[in-house]
Amino acid sequence: MQKNNIKNVKIIENFVIFFAFCLIIFAFIPFKTNNVFAENDVFSEKIAYNSSAKSAIVIDSIGKRILFEKNIDEHLPMASTTKIVTAITAIENCDDLDKVITVDDRSVGIEGSSIYLKHGEEISIRELLYGLMLRSGNDASVALAYAVAGGIDEFCEMMNNLAQKVGAKNSHFSNPHGLDDENHFTTAYDLSLITSYALQNNDFAEIVKTKSIKICEEKENQRLLVNKNKLLSKMDCCIGVKTGFTKKAGRCLVSACEKDGLKLVCVVLDCGPMFEESEDLFNLAYNQFKKVEILPPYYFVKSATVEDGKVENVGLCTKRGFDIVLSKKELAGINVAFNAPDELKAPIKKDEIVGVCEIYYGNHLIFSENIYTIEEVDSILFKDKIKDILNNWNA
Repeated sequence: MQKNNIKNVKIIENFVIFFAFCLIIFAFIPFKTNNVFAENDVFSEKIAYNSSAKSAIVIDSIGKRILFEKNIDEHLPMASTTKIVTAITAIENCDDLDKVITVDDRSVGIEGSSIYLKHGEEISIRELLYGLMLRSGNDASVALAYAVAGGIDEFCEMMNNLAQKVGAKNSHFSNPHGLDDENHFTTAYDLSLITSYALQNNDFAEIVKTKSIKICEEKENQRLLVNKNKLLSKMDCCIGVKTGFTKKAGRCLVSACEKDGLKLVCVVLDCGPMFEESEDLFNLAYNQFKKVEILPPYYFVKSATVEDGKVENVGLCTKRGFDIVLSKKELAGINVAFNAPDELKAPIKKDEIVGVCEIYYGNHLIFSENIYTIEEVDSILFKDKIKDILNNWNA
């Protein structure tokens, strides 16, 4: 019995040693990832600009590459740019944006900017969203909170959950309008992530790019709303998003532009010339960086000859495409390698993985994709025919 215990102890010790050895080995194996910007030092080129903002960022909305940054993780108040979170939270938690609600009395007479909601007024969720994003109505934000969640605290919990979901981990929202509160803060980086996420929603995107609109047209409380975002008129490529101001937060602007297939989000917090600096940053970004398609979707790689097949050749292709935001200098450092055989032996299945495409920036692997056969190729050999018959029989 004692000998068995000693033997078991030795087996466990050997297993622990083997496991530790494996961990050491794997620690030195390079981790391959398709997240191009997982390593900040892979692409280090950024916009050179002396911004007066306390915090600022320009980010590629899709790939999340940071093209300009200044104090992007500093906790700051953000005034009415809060309403970006308010809007997307309301949209995602409402089944029908055209549903007409009766304004909760607690939404009337809220401090600050307003669309002047009245007691007992009937208005749709969509109209409230336009009032929220074009005229920055604090009363509209509170009305949305009560209509969607039944209360401010409940709605703020939804806002914070959404922020966490999109990776905005350094933010906390304690109200839906952005009036100053010590527990209400964000970062330029978090706002850029939330905005990038929100712009994927068609209703949100349509509202924030609207320059002016009439709401409640068939009612006595008809309103003409004109967007406060001056960039919509100054830049043809501008597609939103939201202004903000309080004494504590200063002038804040989250804006977005789309040009030549490249969608950018710019955030400036506590920035006096917020429109001018945002325009400068967009112009510099579009001049310095381009969205480049390195690998088209379903790219035909080549034909491979087939040994013992009913056809002589089979096509090979990739499936996923790959595009990336690069400067001209960075583009020159991109290399694409197709590793696929010149000859294959039948039988061959359709979509059989036979190789790999690897895209490098210098020595860094930034993307990889399998190479597949385009079609099935049967074998002409008798033994393979018998094998197929048996397989079909068993099936």
